Amino acid sequence: MTGGGKFKGKTIVLGVTGSIAAVETVRLAHELRRHGAVVQAVMSAAACGIVHPDALTYATGREAIVRCTGMVEHVLYCGEGGCADLLLVAPCTANTVGKIACGIDDTPVTTFATTALGRGMPVVAVPAMHESMYRHPAVVANLERLQAWGVDVVPPRIEEEKAKIAGIEEIVLHVERALSGRPLAGKRVVITSGACTEAVDDVRVLTTRSTGQMGRALALEAFRLGAEVTVVHADRFPCVRNVHVETAGEMMAAVLEEAKGADIYISAAAISDFKPERAKGKIPSGTATTIRLDPLPKVLDAVLGVFSGTAVAFKLGWDEEARAKAMLASGVAMVVTNTPPAMGAAAGEFVIMTTERNERVAGTKEEVAAAIWSALL
Repeated sequence: MTGGGKFKGKTIVLGVTGSIAAVETVRLAHELRRHGAVVQAVMSAAACGIVHPDALTYATGREAIVRCTGMVEHVLYCGEGGCADLLLVAPCTANTVGKIACGIDDTPVTTFATTALGRGMPVVAVPAMHESMYRHPAVVANLERLQAWGVDVVPPRIEEEKAKIAGIEEIVLHVERALSGRPLAGKRVVITSGACTEAVDDVRVLTTRSTGQMGRALALEAFRLGAEVTVVHADRFPCVRNVHVETAGEMMAAVLEEAKGADIYISAAAISDFKPERAKGKIPSGTATTIRLDPLPKVLDAVLGVFSGTAVAFKLGWDEEARAKAMLASGVAMVVTNTPPAMGAAAGEFVIMTTERNERVAGTKEEVAAAIWSALL
C-alpha cells in the first residue's frame, strides 16, 4: 500500500494504548499508509484487550509489537540512529500521559516514548478519555509538561461527557506538522476565505460562487508548516482558529482586529464589492424589480493602511497583469491571479506574481497552496 504521497520515505511508529478509541487505529494506520508512510504498530497490554494485534498487523503490513524483546525494538526504531521519523501515540490514555510525563516506561508504548523523547525525535500524542479524567489537574499539568518538551498534543473532541479521539484528518495534519520542520513556527497568519453574503431582503442574499477551497488549502498548509493560523470566514476548518463572519462589513472589522500583530495576511476571500439596498420583508415574486447596488470599501486597502507584515492578494479576471503590478507597487508582496472558472473548482490555473518573477501554476487547490507558501518562504 505504501508508495507516493506526503509521507513517502517516512516511518511512523503508531503507539496504541488501552482506550476504547483504539478501535479507530486500523483506519488511522490505513490512512497513514495511503499517504506513503511505513507504519509500525506498538501496543500496550491494555490495548491488546481492545484491539487484537492481528488487526493492526493486517492494517500496517508489519507484525505489531506487543512487548520489547532482546531485539530492543524501542532502540531500533526510536533510539539514536533509529529508523523511525515520528512516534504517534493514538489513543493516549490519561494513564499513559502520566507515565510519559514522569519518565515511566513499564509498557511497550511508554518505553518507546521514553526513548523517542530522549532522542529528540518528533512525538505526537492524541488524548482520549472521559472528560472528567481529561479535566483532572494532574492530567492537565502532564499534558502541559509534554507540550513544553515539544510533544504535539492533538486536542480531543469534547462530546457526550467524553474527550473523544480527534478525527483522522486532524491527526494526519498534526503528523504532517510535526514532520515538516515547521518553517513557519512562531508566525501568525491571518487568511480570509470563501464568499461573503449581503442581504437583498429578509430571504435573499447577494453572493459569489466562491466555495472557500483555496482558503482552506492555504490555511491547512500554513498549519502543516507550523504557523498559528486564524481564518476569517463563514465556514469552519480543522486545526485552525475560525472567526465567523458573513458580510463584507463583518469581515472588514474582524480582519482589522486580527491583523494586529500578524506576520502574514492572505486575502483569499471573494469579498463583496457591492451592498444591495435592502428591501423590507420579502420582495414579491412575479414582477420586475430594480435593486440598487452601492460600492463597498476594499478590505485589502484598509488592511494595507495599518498592516506592516507580508500581504498576499488574489485577483480574479482574464487579463489582470497590469492591475496586479499596481497592487505589488502599493505594498502587496504577492498577487495570485486566476480566472472565474477556478471558482468552486477543485483545480485550476493560477499565476503567482511578485516584483521579482511570475510563476504559472496548474493543479489542485492543495498543490497551488503549497506552491504559494513555497514562494513565500
